[in-house]
Order: sequence, then C-alpha cells, then structure tokens
Amino acid sequence: MDSAAAAVSAPGRSPARSASGTKPRAAALRGPRADPYWVGAVLFVLFTAVSVCRHRRMLTMSWDLGIFEQAIRAYAHLQAPVADLKGPGTHILGDHFSPVTALIAPFYRVFPSPVTLLVAQAALFALSAVPVTRLAAGLLGRARGLAVGVAYGLSWGVQRAVDFDFHEIAFAMPLLAFSLEAVVRRRWRAAVWWALPLVLVKEDLGVTAAAIGVLILVRLRGTKRDPRATALAVGLVAFGLAALAVTVGLIIPGFNTGGSYDYWNKVNGTGPTATIPLDTAVRTLLWVLLPTTGLLALRSPLLIVALPTLGWRFLSHEEHYWGTDWHYSAVLMPVVFLALVDALATARRSRRRWLRRYAHQLPAAVLAAALALSASLPLYGLTEPDTYRISEGVKATERLLARIPDGAVVESDVGPISRLVSRCRVLWIGDTRGVVPDYVAQHVTDGKPPQELAAEAQRRHPGSRFGVLGGEGGYVVLKRIP
Repeated sequence: MDSAAAAVSAPGRSPARSASGTKPRAAALRGPRADPYWVGAVLFVLFTAVSVCRHRRMLTMSWDLGIFEQAIRAYAHLQAPVADLKGPGTHILGDHFSPVTALIAPFYRVFPSPVTLLVAQAALFALSAVPVTRLAAGLLGRARGLAVGVAYGLSWGVQRAVDFDFHEIAFAMPLLAFSLEAVVRRRWRAAVWWALPLVLVKEDLGVTAAAIGVLILVRLRGTKRDPRATALAVGLVAFGLAALAVTVGLIIPGFNTGGSYDYWNKVNGTGPTATIPLDTAVRTLLWVLLPTTGLLALRSPLLIVALPTLGWRFLSHEEHYWGTDWHYSAVLMPVVFLALVDALATARRSRRRWLRRYAHQLPAAVLAAALALSASLPLYGLTEPDTYRISEGVKATERLLARIPDGAVVESDVGPISRLVSRCRVLWIGDTRGVVPDYVAQHVTDGKPPQELAAEAQRRHPGSRFGVLGGEGGYVVLKRIP
C-alpha cells in the first residue's frame, strides 16, 4: 500500500526535477544571453555610485540639475513645469521641448530628492548598454561582444555625461541604441517605433529621428523591394522634420515669455565666436571616432545618425558645444559603437587580409583604450577613498542650509541648489526679476566678508535689508530683515 502510494506522482514536477530545475536557471544567469543584462546592471551600480557620491559631496557642476528638478517636481504635483531658476515663472517647455522628463515624476513624488533624477539617469545610461552588447555578441561572438559592450559603458562620452549632474539626453541613449540595433537586424518596424519618441526628448532630436529614417532607406538599397519598410522610413523622415518645425516654430515660442526660440542666436551669427576653429573640429571628431572605434565606424552608414548632432554643434557660435566636455557627446556614443559593430561584422568577411586582422583585434583594442582613458575619467574616482567621505565642511554647510525653512523663497548660486529645490522656491542669484527672496545662499570664492555680501544683496533688492544668518564650509546664508 505504501509503495503503491509512493508510486503515484503528485501534480507538477517531481522532487528530483524541482531540485535540478534550479541548475538550468543558474546556468541561464551565467549564459551568453544574460551577458548584456549583467553589463547593464554593473554599469548601473557604477554610474549611480559616481553621481550620488558627487551629490553627497556637494560637487554639483551647474544649475541644470536644479532646473530639471524644479520641472519634475511640478510634474509630480500635476502643475505646469515651471523652472524659476531660468527666471521666475519660466515654463520649461518654452526653453527646450523635453516633456519626456515627466516620466520621472511618479518616482520623484515618492522620493522627492535630486538623487531620484541621478538614479534615473544612471538607469537609462546603463539600459542603453544592453542593445549594444547584445548586437555585438550576436554578430561578433561572446567575448568580442562583451568587450564592445564594456567599452561602450566606459566610453569617455558616457562618463562625461554621468559626471554632469542630470540632463534629458539620458532618455535618448536607450532609444537610439534599441533603434539602431533594430536597423542592423533589419527589423524596420521596431527601428521606427524606437526612434519616434526621440522628438519628446529634445527638439533637435527630431532631425536625428529623420536621420534614422534616411539610414533605413540606405539599408534598403540593393535589397528586395519592400514597400512597407520604405513607407515606414519615409514617414519617419517626414515626422522627424515636422516635429522639429512644430516644436521650434510653435510649441516652444508659445510657452516662451518672449514668444521666440531663445537658442537661435547660437547658430545665426550673434554668438560670441564666429565659427569653430578647424583644429577644434578635427580634435573633437577624432575623440568621437578614434578611441571608440579605431576609425572603423567610418565604414558603416550608421554614422549618418551622428551627423545632425555634430552639425548643430559645429555650426553653433557657442564654444561649449564644440569640445568633449559635459554631456554633449553622450548621444553620439550609441551611434558610433553600433556603427563599429556593423562595420566589424562586414570587415571580418572582407577580401583584404589586413582589414580582417584589424577587425579581429579591434574589440580588444577599443576596450583597452576605454580602460586606459578611464584613469582620467569620473569612474576612476570610485577607486579613491575620498570619493566616499563627506567632509566636515559639507556637513556644516548642510546644517546651515537646513536652517532655511521649507517653502521659503531663496536666491542661490550653484552649490546650495541641490539641497533646496525639493523644499523651497529657488531663484538664480541676480535674476530674480523683482522677486525679493527671503534668503540668499551662495558660495564664497573670493573671500568677501558676509557683511559685504549682505550689502550686495541689498543693492540687488532696493528697499530690502539682509542680515547674516550664518557662514559654514565656504557658504554664506543671508536672511531678509522685515
């Protein structure tokens, strides 16, 4: 009776199969298909660590983090995205068209902190490494695919963007990577669908979306005629260009207090410098293509997608757009690395022996270049103990800023912004446009005594008096005297 009962299997898997079932799952986590996701997960941890450690040490580089936090904070409370740092009452969609940032609002509502923005950016950058690694491994093999994927994550363009606080281009990174992966795999519908949301990231990316449409048309040449794919590509070109025209010509001026698009003056000849010097242009192009792709990406038509970004930067009269600092080259990194993968896949079949050898060794060389350059890039800081230490000066400054009550109107420069925006109305110092602040918080770099800073505040706001609330860690807080 007992043996008969034991012979009857219960529903579901047997104990032996259940016990062994964990092995296939564990093997899958170590298998080639999991590689892109492991690369993305590790990069997410590294990028988050860099961004959060910089924030904890009050090393914010610009006012951008505060501007985006003000807009996202407004979205989180179902209000118009006003960024007072750009001027009291300034609607952010009258500056740049980036409604995609509203996707962070639900998370910010739960975690109202600039760290929420930094973690979201780290996740988006890390996510973009998944299609790069996946395509590289699929076309080049596991080892070379991993080399290219890691090199992408460590590339100077990505690291510079991670180091530059927060910017909306973080959303463009995975969209570009997934779209171009689909182009190489000839999945035209997926490529178009991934490209369409680019117009919600920033107004100039409408041209980039159109360039992806042009790229699809180029890839369709010489193949069996596919009317549906051709129609999709032509539609994407038209949509991208129309989106640019509508956002720059109608939407942004409609929200802008001056009724115009303020960035025209950076390309229409009224900027501080006439044209980009030739040596600067060559140097930037070499940085974009040489350490990242060994120039082999020039053999791929995917570089068409990089032309709009390079074009507006080089046509600009703003020197900051020309170089390799900050976040401006980040959106080029998915393009050049996927162009590298595409070029490697064809070069390995070349009749030229030297080209086949070069293609065979290039993934390792690109990874070595990324690792070597990282010694002077932000991720290297994670190897230094001071990165994780908060100085006594920073702690003292935070205690001083905490004395400013919630809901106060504060005039501030870069340093205090990230500690105040989540709970105060923060205006840019010297640009309050008649709004008298309750407090002034600023970084003292020229050794001026607090009393002189108070006198300067009174000159900026005639009829108001300010006293010194305190000074700590190189920062001074003034309080308006009723």
